[in-house]
Amino acid sequence: MKKRIALLGSTGSIGVQTLEVVAELSDLLELEVLTAYSNADLLIRQAKQFNPNVVVIGDESKYQYVKDALWNDDIKVFAGKSSLCDVVQMGSVDIVLSAIVGIAGLQPIYRAIEHKKVIALANKETLVVAGELMMKTAAAQNVAILPVDSEHSAIFQSIVGEHYNNIEKLIITASGGPFRGRNINFLQNVTPEEALKHPSWTMGNKITIDSATLMNKGFEVIEAKWLFNVPLEKIEVLIHPQSVIHSLVQFEDGSLKAQLGVPSMKLPIQYALTFPFRIPNTHQRLDFEKYASFTFEHPDYETFPLLRLAYQVAEKGGNAPAVLNAANEVAVAMFLQGKIKFLQINSLIEKALEKIPFSKPTTIEEYLEVDKMTRNYLLSNNN
Repeated sequence: MKKRIALLGSTGSIGVQTLEVVAELSDLLELEVLTAYSNADLLIRQAKQFNPNVVVIGDESKYQYVKDALWNDDIKVFAGKSSLCDVVQMGSVDIVLSAIVGIAGLQPIYRAIEHKKVIALANKETLVVAGELMMKTAAAQNVAILPVDSEHSAIFQSIVGEHYNNIEKLIITASGGPFRGRNINFLQNVTPEEALKHPSWTMGNKITIDSATLMNKGFEVIEAKWLFNVPLEKIEVLIHPQSVIHSLVQFEDGSLKAQLGVPSMKLPIQYALTFPFRIPNTHQRLDFEKYASFTFEHPDYETFPLLRLAYQVAEKGGNAPAVLNAANEVAVAMFLQGKIKFLQINSLIEKALEKIPFSKPTTIEEYLEVDKMTRNYLLSNNN
């Protein structure tokens, strides 16, 4: 039987590539649910092509527009955040792929786990903000969380079949972003346009800026901690500008296993959706003749302090990662809007971590309240 997918965030970069994977493997995969926040026109085109059972538009002001456009297509249309939590619970859904950017993905994925859905996770924030609660709930419900991030997929692929062998170290690779090798003085006046020119990957704006600050790598460290149950001191970040080795696992005998491939999200998306099988496809193959060498270097923690800060926040635990994530989302948005300088992203995040009282949330609602408190603090003090 075909796997029936609820794709959350179908109009973003990961969502669009997921649909390309589904189109190629249409004998194995089908779309049951498509959701988007505000890109109604693209959502409508996707719905007409893939004919899902249900479509959700997050922006309620666009509900009637989407409904009218799909009136003759026998597709149910819903709107609003609560609808995201409703559709992931549907009995006709086998696997939920979360490609939503930011905190918006938190509650729907938690509800999907509660209802025993397999999770294909591209939304880092789900585990950054509430990793302990998510993994505890997944274990209680016997739910698999399959990573879609290329780095975590690489680690996952490297440990399949290694259940009885101990991990000595996880090595998460990073391209270094558009400002690799630059110093603080250079970063003083960089523009959003410059920060959005990623050397290796084509991604959405928010995650591209996170790559430029190395915050993205910090989030991946926190995510890896929860996904693979590995302590922070055993997780290392290594700059690899070619972006071909997507991550490595070092075992206690000193052996290293790595997953290699072209810088494309299609393979990790497909692997999560078809696991445990590897299915033939027409994706681009890695041509070693195009790479004269692989190079590696350690991150520059002084120029890019958010990576070190992510380790510190993960070690502190409690609500600190939720504050980190919310503050980063606000700061990145302000930078993209031209309201702050690039280096002020760092200072705004540090300010939020200093001012928001420490707590230990135990429910999704409490995590969301921390997120709201952090955003309100920054927005009210920096406008």
